[in-house]
Amino acid sequence: MPKVLIADKLSPAAVNVFRDKGIDVDVRTGLGKDQLIAIIGDYDGLVVRSATKPDADIIAAANTLKVIGRAGIGTDNIDKKAATAKGVVVMNTPFGNAITTAEHAIAMMFAAARQIPEANASTQAGKWEKSKFIGTELYGKTLGLIGCGNIGSLVAERARGLQMHVLAYDPFLTPERAIELGVEKTDLDTVLRRANVITLHTPLTDQTRNILSKDALEKTRKGIIIINCARGGLVDEAALQEGLKSGHIRAAALDVYGEEPARENALFGTPGLVATPHLGASTREAQENVALQVAHQVSDFLLTGAVTNALNMPSVSAEEAPRLRPFIELAEKLGLLAGQLVTCGVKKVEVSYLGDVAGLNIKPLSSAALAGVLRPMLGDVNPVSAPVLAAERGIVLAETSQEKLGDYESVIAIRVEAENGAREVAGSLFAGQPRVIQTNNVVLDAPFSPHMLFVENADEPGFIGALGKVLGERKVNIATFNLGRTEQGGQALALVGIDQAIDKAGLAAVRELSHVQTASALGF
Repeated sequence: MPKVLIADKLSPAAVNVFRDKGIDVDVRTGLGKDQLIAIIGDYDGLVVRSATKPDADIIAAANTLKVIGRAGIGTDNIDKKAATAKGVVVMNTPFGNAITTAEHAIAMMFAAARQIPEANASTQAGKWEKSKFIGTELYGKTLGLIGCGNIGSLVAERARGLQMHVLAYDPFLTPERAIELGVEKTDLDTVLRRANVITLHTPLTDQTRNILSKDALEKTRKGIIIINCARGGLVDEAALQEGLKSGHIRAAALDVYGEEPARENALFGTPGLVATPHLGASTREAQENVALQVAHQVSDFLLTGAVTNALNMPSVSAEEAPRLRPFIELAEKLGLLAGQLVTCGVKKVEVSYLGDVAGLNIKPLSSAALAGVLRPMLGDVNPVSAPVLAAERGIVLAETSQEKLGDYESVIAIRVEAENGAREVAGSLFAGQPRVIQTNNVVLDAPFSPHMLFVENADEPGFIGALGKVLGERKVNIATFNLGRTEQGGQALALVGIDQAIDKAGLAAVRELSHVQTASALGF
């Protein structure tokens, strides 16, 4: 009989799910690291929220552990790399608290617009300061969404019910999905310039970190209200405080912070600030939903091998796994390559399978490819959540299969259609290792490296030497160098494996070379 440990406070309903399915379950909360290490070897499954932190040491001691279930979205408390190396599946419940978080954002918007926390404190202190707390109506105002996925779209629906006009900045939101939601799809500068209220609903990635920077906040209209119930680090807190003190920012409502738990923060006490302690998912309904979901997911995996909402593996049966594994890696890396080369909103992702691979179960391969395409913008995307995230943004996923023989036994090709054009990449396996064999119309043969440089250039003498000089001057060592071109003197490209990541200044120097048309730093 499988045995599961629930290490954090969870709804009793989850315990009943495990027991009803015939799984032995223990509830032991508040364990220290050493205590958890001492007992984790007895369990096949571990269920946590955010308090318990299964790190590399705990996972190393978990000799029989097969799955970690996170009741909630964020998995920063779980060492996923160590879990993957140990063969432990990590699952979360990404959609159980979306409504709750959207409602909290709306509540924070009202609290900030009507100064409810300050008015409450004043009134309960015996002051009757009606004239001090003059609020602003939300009716007829413009709400700017930064991120219009699952939670953002729910906020948009509720804002439209308040008869607000909604602007949405989300590179992955298609025009068709925007029409369906009744929002105006636009760019970030337009949101900054036109919105009366800005609310953030995007993950924290390299692209979104400090998306509301000092410069961005200075572009907003005077009297702006800022809401962040998504992730700490999206807003420059020092610049936000400066804006509140100067009066340019009317109010700000934060549920998340750059450092948590935020028992101290320079923003605290700033007039116009509404602060809550990461309550976005904290309702009885949401807690019940994620508890039931994680219990069902962990139980099904332990009893049948079914995988749902896994962050470190796609939905694959035990029989399919050995044959599919190298193709999954190829599909995901090709998607990641295409995703890093696309610079604006994705409309469609088409994955084509040629040769022997066309006869396999291609669904997990397509999910892996889609996850790769979306990850540069959306961050923690896995092959299970990727189709849902794409559907929310109106991104079409298409698949084609053709079982024919050609130069390669199996080929996976990905075409990403974006608002400013399309990007095509293709790859195959050599001795079980993924390689790039084509991008757009240029044929080449390149292995993947952790750090790579992708350069499109005119096919003219001197390019290789000039590029090598730039990299050499910055102590960036070349591991592999693969070239391709459409024809002599035509379009050419280089896919260069490098031992160290190239910095922004180095990439700028590459782009300034006379031969170069585009240059991108890639990571895999």
